[in-house]
This record gives sequence, C-alpha cells and structure tokens, in this order.
Amino acid sequence: MATLKKRFANLNPQKIANLKVAALCFLAAATFWVLNALNKDNYTTVVDYPIEIIFDTEEFMPVEKLPNRIKIEINGNGWDLLRKNLKFNETPFLIEINNPSTKTYILSTELRRSLSETLSPTGLVSILSDTINFKIDKIVTRKVKIQVDTTATSLAKNYRLASAIEIDPPLVNVKGPTSVLQELDGTLSVDLREEKINKNYNKILPLEVPGAYAGFLSLEEESVHIKFDVTQMLEGNKRLKIKTINFPKNVELDQAPSNIIMSYLIDERKLADLNNFEFEAVINYQNRNREDSTVTVQVNPKPSFLENIKFDPEKLKLKYEKP
Repeated sequence: MATLKKRFANLNPQKIANLKVAALCFLAAATFWVLNALNKDNYTTVVDYPIEIIFDTEEFMPVEKLPNRIKIEINGNGWDLLRKNLKFNETPFLIEINNPSTKTYILSTELRRSLSETLSPTGLVSILSDTINFKIDKIVTRKVKIQVDTTATSLAKNYRLASAIEIDPPLVNVKGPTSVLQELDGTLSVDLREEKINKNYNKILPLEVPGAYAGFLSLEEESVHIKFDVTQMLEGNKRLKIKTINFPKNVELDQAPSNIIMSYLIDERKLADLNNFEFEAVINYQNRNREDSTVTVQVNPKPSFLENIKFDPEKLKLKYEKP
C-alpha cells in the first residue's frame, strides 16, 4: 500500500486525469457488454423454483416438512434468468392434491405442462427430480386411555398403594394425523408432579400432549381427576422361640441361640392383627443345605400382611454326632 501511494504521488495531474478517463471507459465498456449479454436469448441455467403443496387443511395434516422448492432447468432471455436466479418477485408454483393421505409422492411429469405455462416466457427444459415426496395424513379423532406415569412418581419410604388408582375420565378424545396417533399406542401418560407421596392423593391435573407431538395432536379434555390412597408400612421386630422339626437323633444345632430376631414391615392398618398370632422360628432339617451343613430359618405362621421378613441369624449350623 505504501508503494502504491508513493507511485501515485510521483504522477503529475495530467497522468492522473488520463487514468481516471481510462477507468471510466473500462467500466462503461464492461457495463455495455453485460447489458448486451443479458438482452440475448437462449441462455440455459438451473434454479431452485418455489412450490407450494395445497390441500384441505381441515381434513389433512402434514407429518413431515413439505418440500418448498424444486430444481428445474430453464432457458430464455438473460434478464429473465437473472431475476429467477436472484429470486426477485417469486410466486410459488401451486400443486393441488386431492386426498393426499392415499399417496406419498407426485410425478414430475404430471406437473410439466402447468409449470411450463407458469414460467412463460421462460422455457422449461426439464425438472431435475423425478418425484416430489410428501407425507400427509388424514386427521381423525380417537379415544385413548389415561394412565399414571409411574416412572416420574415415587412414594415415600415404606409407603404402599392402599387402593386402586382412580382416573376420571379414564378415556379422552385425541385429534390428529393417523400415523402420530398410532405412536401413542392407545395411551396417554399423566405425570402426578409429586415425589415421595406420603398421604392420600386427590388432585385434578392438566392434560398435556407429549412434547414431541405438540404440533400435531389436540385434546378435547383439558384435565383429569386422579385419586388413590396410600398406607405406611411400619417397621417391627419380634423375638421368636426356636422349634426344630424332622431332626434325626444324631443331629442338632451347633451353638443354637436362645431365640431368633425377626424384623418385618407391616401395613399400619393391620397392626392390631399381630395380636392374633403366635410366631415361632421353625428349623426344618429337610430344608438343610447339604454342601455347608446349614439350615435356614422360617417363620410360622406367615401372614400375607408381613413384608420384607428377615431373621437374625438367617442360617444355623448343623452338628452331627459320631455314631
């Protein structure tokens, strides 16, 4: 840059004036050549031409993005081709499809005549793709079952369901394209929006379409009533007397404890029922493990309302007397 400035500084005013005239002449000649070239006919080029697929939007819905341009080869006047390449004043070519759910494409040959008329005076040489693909489904209404999303919900520690989950309404109407409705597989999950539930549940929750389908599906019902009861499982333990059965005369327990500690969980509603039972730790020789000469502890009786039953000790060692 410094060298150029130095050279121009050494030029006299006359030479600078001559350079300006030469530059203007070059610019004028180039402009004349471009304008002359654009006025000529029979140029050929490839352009992305806008299209718009039209159909009954009350009855049908696209489930994939519709194509909005096609590549075509055209010929004609330079000015016309320049405008199309620069996309000036583009009016999309309309493609009307009746009952689009019965097909997934339209042949380019079907469009050639009407597209040629739209492009006039520019001539259509060819449509570079053989087909224009689309996926448009019929809009229908289906009933789907409401279910609680148990993966996003948890009960508090040692709490259990104490009743069936009541859902009102159990079925709701969902409207949308057939293929998207099929992906729901007939069910719609509801998040209880609560964790570590430790009391009876009774709430009205808003119904929402899963995020992936939000642009396709709509619900006729806005909310659902969810109700269920829970109960607490209380921790408890008991000392059990040992009762041995089926033991041969030459076998006994090795260092048998005076009693067995049984720990358990019990439904709080069944707590009073414990008084109706006399529990004992049963050691049945027939249940022995022959490999390590141990036998496991069992409780008798074993009511269904006791859960997570554990014993301490859990196994007892057998001792065999020599004959």
